[in-house]
Amino acid sequence: MAHILPSGGGKALMNVDDTVLLLLDHQDGLFLTVKDVTVAELRTNVIALARIATLLKVPIITTASVPDGPNGPLMPEIAKFAPHARYVPRQGEVNAWDNEAYVNAVRETGKKTLIMAGVWTSVCVMFPALDAKAAGFNVYAVMDASGDPTEFVSRTTLARFIQSGVVPTSTNAVICELHRTWRRPEAAEIAEIYTVATPNYQAVMECYQNAKRVGSLDKQTT
Repeated sequence: MAHILPSGGGKALMNVDDTVLLLLDHQDGLFLTVKDVTVAELRTNVIALARIATLLKVPIITTASVPDGPNGPLMPEIAKFAPHARYVPRQGEVNAWDNEAYVNAVRETGKKTLIMAGVWTSVCVMFPALDAKAAGFNVYAVMDASGDPTEFVSRTTLARFIQSGVVPTSTNAVICELHRTWRRPEAAEIAEIYTVATPNYQAVMECYQNAKRVGSLDKQTT
């Protein structure tokens, strides 16, 4: 059944029913090389993406680059928060799009919008992103759920994304675009996911609840 979407605008935004989340090489060893974002923030944002995709039944495909080598295994939180994620092993290919099984897995979803995140952004995300864009997919790169060895590398990667038509975005923006309306039956769970990607949103929720409680107490005493 199609998700509840607002009528009128939003046609330029992601359509949750035509989207697949691709998590590329979020591996413990590679995390040690990331310097353009803190590893804690990176992992937190990946968890938020996994949770919103799971909640809204967006397919997730994961893969890893030589997980039995120094790059290490995938972060375990992906399997924990996205048990429906499909893992596609590679045969040593640096570019996941060079692996036929991986490309077939993406095509089998029937989705045309790809949300990509991974480590490194400049390689593990950019290479398949450019190939997927050339193959006719709409491609988004989640910059703060991805990581690079230096700020300079991250900036050059961002420039290449823009030049190629790959859309750079953020974890919070992805959650908002997939969310689209508070009329969803999952609204309360989505609100909690916002607090993962944007911790200060927890303070917003607490202020609102406190104001409601104070207002209720005032009514009882008048």
